[in-house]
Amino acid sequence: MNETLHVVQKLSDWRARALEFEQEIQKAVIGQARVVRLVTICIFARGHVLIEGDVGVGKTTLLRSVSRALGGDFARVEGTVDMMPSDILYHTYLGEDGRPRVDPSELLRLAETLPVFFFNEINRARPQVHSLLLRLMAERSVSAFNRVHHFPYLNVFADRNMVEREETFELPAAARDRFFMEILMAAPDDEDARRRLVFDPAFHDTETLLERVNPGTPDYRETPAVARAIQTHVRSSEALERYVLNLWRALVDPSSAGVSLPDVDLDSLVKGGASPRGLAALVRAARVRAWLEGRDYLIPEDVRDVFIEVMAHRIFVDPIHALRGDDIVKRLCRAAFDATPVP
Repeated sequence: MNETLHVVQKLSDWRARALEFEQEIQKAVIGQARVVRLVTICIFARGHVLIEGDVGVGKTTLLRSVSRALGGDFARVEGTVDMMPSDILYHTYLGEDGRPRVDPSELLRLAETLPVFFFNEINRARPQVHSLLLRLMAERSVSAFNRVHHFPYLNVFADRNMVEREETFELPAAARDRFFMEILMAAPDDEDARRRLVFDPAFHDTETLLERVNPGTPDYRETPAVARAIQTHVRSSEALERYVLNLWRALVDPSSAGVSLPDVDLDSLVKGGASPRGLAALVRAARVRAWLEGRDYLIPEDVRDVFIEVMAHRIFVDPIHALRGDDIVKRLCRAAFDATPVP
C-alpha cells in the first residue's frame, strides 16, 4: 500500500514536470500547442515519431528544444541518396599521418546521453539505411566496433521530403507502422503567432531562441521508469476496453460495423493494418494523455484525441485509393467514431 502511494505521488510530481516541460518548449516554439502535447505524449510513452510538415515550419527547432528541455544531447543526420548504413555508425577520414582512420559517429558517441535523434528527410536514404534505423528504433541498440551500443533513453524522430519526388525511397507500410505516431506540423493558424515568427528578430536566431529553454526540466534519465509507471497505474474500465475493441473492428471490417463513406467501396478499402501492435500503441498514448490531464483512469476522449496520429498511418488501403489514401483513412477514422457507441 505504501509503495503504491509512493508511486502515485511520484507520478503527480512528474506530471507537474511534464507540464513545465511543455511550457519550456513553447518558449521557443509558438503556436504549436497541439504538436507539443503530442510530442510530450510520445516522450512519456517511449514512442518514435514521424513528423510531417513543410520546409521551414520549425521541426528542427522543436526537436532541439525538446532535447534541451530534457537535459540531454541532440544528434541529427541528413538523408541522402548515396547514404550507406555505415554512415550512421562511423565516419572515415585521413589522419595527419596520411593513414585512414575510422571514428564512431555522433550517434554512437552520445548513445548513453541521447534522448532525441533526428533523421532529416528519411525518404532520401535507401532501404538499407531504413533497415538499420528500424533496428535502432525497435531494440534501442546497434552493433559496431565489435560490441553492442545501447541507447536507453532514445526517441527517434524523422521527417520526409514531401515536395521533391526524384531520388526518394518511400517508407514501406511495415516501416511506417514502427513509428508510434505520425504528427503533422504546419505553420500556426494564430495571426499573432505568425506575426511574431515573421517580424520578431528573436525567432530568426535559433541558437538565441534555444537559450530561453531551461535545460533538464524533467530529467531524461528518469523517463523510462516514469513511462512504465504510467502504463501500470492508469486504469481502463471494461466498458472502455470494449469501446477500443469496437473501434478496432470498425477499422478492420468497416462495413459490418456500420461505417459509411459515401464515395468509397468499404468492402475492398482496407487491405491491412490496425494490428494488435497498433492498438497497443493507441492505449499507451491514451494512458499518457489521461495522466497529463490529471487522471489515473481512461475515458473515451483520451482514445479519440490521439487516435488519428497513432492509427491512421497503420491502416493500409487498396492501391486504387493511393492518391487519396491519407485523406480517406482519416475520414475512415472519423466515421468509425460516429459508428461506435461511446460508453
